[in-house]
Amino acid sequence: MKQLFLQTFFCLSYFCLSGVYERAMAQKKLSIDQIMEGEKFIGYAPSRIFWAEDGSKVYFRWNPKQAPQGALYGVKIRDGKVVGTPEKISKNELANMPGRFGSYNKARTQKVYTQNGDVYWYKNGKIRQITHTTAQESNVSFSGDEKSLIYQQGNNLFEWSLDDGSLKQLTNFKSGNPKRNKKTNKQDQWLKDQQMVLMDVLKKRQKEQAFRKRNRRTPRPKRPKTIYLKGKYVNSLQLSPNKDFVTFRLSSYPDRKRTSVMQFITKSGYTNPVNQRPKVGSPQTSYAFGIFDLKANKVKMVDFDQLPGIYDLPAYYKEYGRKPDKKKARKVIPHSPIWSADGKKAVMVIRSQDSKDRWIVLLDASTGKLKLLNRQRNEAWIGGPGISWNFFMGNVGWMPDNQRVYFQSEKTGYSHLYTVNVNNGKTKALTQGKFEVTEAWISRDKKWWYLRTNEVHPGVYQVYKMPLKGGKRTQITTKTGFNNVTLSPDETQAAVLYSNTNTPPELYLMPNKAGAPAVKITDSRTTAFKQYSWLAPEIISFKARDGATVYARVYRPKNSPKQGKAAIFVHGAGYLQNAHKGWSTYDREYMFHNFLVQNGYTVMDIDYRGSRGYGRDWRTGIYRHMGGKDLTDNVDGAKVLVDRYNIDPNKIGIYGGSYGGFITLMAMFTTPDVFKAGAALRSVTDWAHYNHPYTNNILNTPVLDSIAYARSSPIYFAEGLKGALLMCHGMIDYNVQFQDIVRLSQRLIELRKERWELAVYPIERHSFVEPTSWADEYKRIFKLFEENLK
Repeated sequence: MKQLFLQTFFCLSYFCLSGVYERAMAQKKLSIDQIMEGEKFIGYAPSRIFWAEDGSKVYFRWNPKQAPQGALYGVKIRDGKVVGTPEKISKNELANMPGRFGSYNKARTQKVYTQNGDVYWYKNGKIRQITHTTAQESNVSFSGDEKSLIYQQGNNLFEWSLDDGSLKQLTNFKSGNPKRNKKTNKQDQWLKDQQMVLMDVLKKRQKEQAFRKRNRRTPRPKRPKTIYLKGKYVNSLQLSPNKDFVTFRLSSYPDRKRTSVMQFITKSGYTNPVNQRPKVGSPQTSYAFGIFDLKANKVKMVDFDQLPGIYDLPAYYKEYGRKPDKKKARKVIPHSPIWSADGKKAVMVIRSQDSKDRWIVLLDASTGKLKLLNRQRNEAWIGGPGISWNFFMGNVGWMPDNQRVYFQSEKTGYSHLYTVNVNNGKTKALTQGKFEVTEAWISRDKKWWYLRTNEVHPGVYQVYKMPLKGGKRTQITTKTGFNNVTLSPDETQAAVLYSNTNTPPELYLMPNKAGAPAVKITDSRTTAFKQYSWLAPEIISFKARDGATVYARVYRPKNSPKQGKAAIFVHGAGYLQNAHKGWSTYDREYMFHNFLVQNGYTVMDIDYRGSRGYGRDWRTGIYRHMGGKDLTDNVDGAKVLVDRYNIDPNKIGIYGGSYGGFITLMAMFTTPDVFKAGAALRSVTDWAHYNHPYTNNILNTPVLDSIAYARSSPIYFAEGLKGALLMCHGMIDYNVQFQDIVRLSQRLIELRKERWELAVYPIERHSFVEPTSWADEYKRIFKLFEENLK
């Protein structure tokens, strides 16, 4: 009886959910089940491109045969031409390849790297294993004089001589506290003194012991000073090129409460709670930065109070009437120093933990003094391409003259490349304009810059070559879309990973010359994917209510009916770009939008405020108010659909995942007359329950800026729901945790709201994996739109 009931239940659920879309799809080529297979339907694109050390091959991850997982493939390159077709790398060849990542000597003729926790040395085409231990070696590099290898094992640095293989321990960091000698009380000291007066044998033995100690034939070798960590953790160990100093960072982890996510579907049959991240506003790790003087055998800690503006408070404090505390410096995150090629100077990047400041300073390792080279201040938060984001140092390094440091800054409103002279502090802009430099690196011959920018169009990324001093840029790549270049070791050839709006990334080879022809190496698309004529979305722009220019993708039926229906898709991640001319990372959504067009919908995909690719002010346009301009940009997009594309204002839906799910909730709760239906997927419902690194940048913390959280969290606006709302969430989502959607559901119940439903996915995390889950979710979205956008 029970089995019959379950079968009946599932059959009814299936036909109820599937009937609407199956009738609509009776004569269509695409099906939701098909497109939700993702890469299995599209094909697996090549990724992780790198060259053989001698330039004879291009390697990449690929899965053309649709195996359970991808593998490493390679294609031979001879005289700048592709020889043969890509082949899977054999286990034997893989075992004899040097590691992809590592450190080179100055001439780039030798390489050191770690693999499986051991150190390896690559020279003259041969690999030599240096360590073979159960410990984990890491952080390996050549010494400044290139006579030894420096690597980290555990908490300490070691030096291995290239000449004779001798090994030297450079540091001696130890956990815990130094042992303290117990102080002898007066009574015990009196008894000890009495013994020495009365017992001649004790006096004799004491003299003999002192004599032997003074006359040891073999003196004890000098050992590095023992540095006790006293409950802290050491990382970022680095030896200076002259071998005089070891710099290090100490981390103090606070005792803080963490969240827990419950796994309901397990092999054991029992539920399994999994500890996860703390919530925003929880106590944060504190950092200190030290310099170990190897010659003097002494340690000096760097005082960050010397940083200009370290006591400055953010502007939003005024809204709460808070006054600055001149005795309380802000906490910072210091990054390892970058030494000049001649080994004489070191530059550091330091970021304030409140994300308002970024300092680039010159470090005097002998004194611990810091000299300011550049201070970047943003009352919202420091970020942007090539600029530090929390624990990322950013694109910073030394120019070949050892007198200037390059870095990126949003000083003009867009991330551009600058240099600063460390002697006189003069700063020079190498690039400028209303575009962003997303990548910048110096050529091997130290004569050129290579840049990746979107100066042609906000959604087109090309690679350029520019003189080292700045000036005219020469465009290397030409195909419209996304171009990612990996140069050969001699920099004469370029492996290009290229995509456009309708074509997933494929690998090409071209000479490193302006406008040179590119030869296609891979074709990853499946036969099924190729058989469909995909609709190329139109890239448009429109004016937002505040006059800002907003970019969007529009998918439109060829014979769009008057007073038609439409859906707005809201991309996730906040800081992400999707209205571009490359292949979307939202590949399933791209195909779903084609599916919607087949069924008479117009679809708009907007790069709202906070999206990537449009500069500082666009990036920080959501500061202290998520669901503000980012939402009104989407509402203004709905108006464009009505005015420009003849869409019925009563037939507009909205959907999105993660940040897109959050915007969907804000839209349904605060602009209920604009959107008649919305699907919020894995959505943040209350920012006070999200993580610290992301949320603190934009909203500060709940305790310090409660106003920002109250106006940015959907749970406070749930009473405004009028339209039909679908919420979908994975139960083991470690990012936006299931608790988020449960709390909102309870709120909707208490508000006696009825036009909402929650679909849960017991085995899915933030990014769904199973095609069945994807298909179920998108069938529900289509059903929602079909039933409510009539």
